[in-house]
Amino acid sequence: MPKILSPFFKCNSQSFYKLFDPVIAAMIGMPPLESKGHRPLKMTFEDQLRALVFFHLQDHTSGQHLLQVLEEDDFAREVIAPKDGIKKSSFYEANNTRGLEQFIHVFQTLQSNASNLLPKQYEELGELTIIDGSLIDAVLSMYWADYRKRSNKAKVHMGFDLNRGIPRKIFLTEGKGAERPFVSRIIEPGRTSVLDRGYQCHTCFDQWQKEHKHFVCRIKAGTAKTIVKQNDVCAESIVFYDAVVLLGSSEINQTKEPVRLVGYEVDRVKYWVATSRFDLSSEQIAFIYKLRWDIEIFFAWWKRHLKVYHLIARSRHGLMVQILAGLITYLLLAIYCHQQHNERVSIKRVRELRNKILNETRDSMNSGPNYDNVKDHDLYQSYAKT
Repeated sequence: MPKILSPFFKCNSQSFYKLFDPVIAAMIGMPPLESKGHRPLKMTFEDQLRALVFFHLQDHTSGQHLLQVLEEDDFAREVIAPKDGIKKSSFYEANNTRGLEQFIHVFQTLQSNASNLLPKQYEELGELTIIDGSLIDAVLSMYWADYRKRSNKAKVHMGFDLNRGIPRKIFLTEGKGAERPFVSRIIEPGRTSVLDRGYQCHTCFDQWQKEHKHFVCRIKAGTAKTIVKQNDVCAESIVFYDAVVLLGSSEINQTKEPVRLVGYEVDRVKYWVATSRFDLSSEQIAFIYKLRWDIEIFFAWWKRHLKVYHLIARSRHGLMVQILAGLITYLLLAIYCHQQHNERVSIKRVRELRNKILNETRDSMNSGPNYDNVKDHDLYQSYAKT
């Protein structure tokens, strides 16, 4: 049975407040979340966001798991859940039908704030954004997530800031949604997209150069090429080819704008990389493409440790809310790990944070009624709702 707490007692965890604090600033200027009818909201946007951040942070396995914890766990009931609790129907209705505009605002603001705060790892290479897609298993009732017969999937299209190690932009489509159109929507002029060979498109290469959007993209080894200018390569380098070329056959799909083509070999595998970066060395181009694996590491870590692909919503709206909440949680962890440890996010630090929240909660319970803690907690709750 859930514990009944004294009205003068409040569970407390300074570590959770430190983690969640950047959200408060990110909500400034956010469009207000209003009830669509005459009934007041059972769950404010702050309640909804806190609950979903808590869901991802504490490694919950389902929406039912989270709801049980919000009802039975002292800390979750006092700090995370709405004041009067939340019923199953209200929780799922909130996630599936509202809050998306507010989640987008908080994600974009947090992402911008994190970009200004976190140090650049590869500053000499310029602003780098890896772009890739990731499939999410969907149930058959999610008819909008079309993939193939008897199999539904949704697809996340993500831009990942390689220099700072954080997500930058996100889009959601059905599982068989095309990936190439999202490059122009994710990348800004002056930045460099890092792409796998599934994004190879000679028309796109021309268009991106017109838009002053750089790219480093692996291409198929058999792609036809017409050499415009051959560059020298060092005999001791992994790079065996460097030239300015026109890609494709002249009568079919040849690029109108020349691109740079770099070929290099690692572990007996040859890679061919097309790029619009003429200012870097061929070894730097090879290094940039090798860094593309970072987004695969991110997707695997994100799915495994924050449980972002465990469905708690089935509508397109609800799944986007869930994905944004997972991204917001990761951004909060990135800011927290930098401020507290001067490190990037790691499962070691996430586990340490989980243990701190648990220990601080126990300490506040064992210490009995503490009016200072009550005051601090209430001030925080009041601040969070402004």
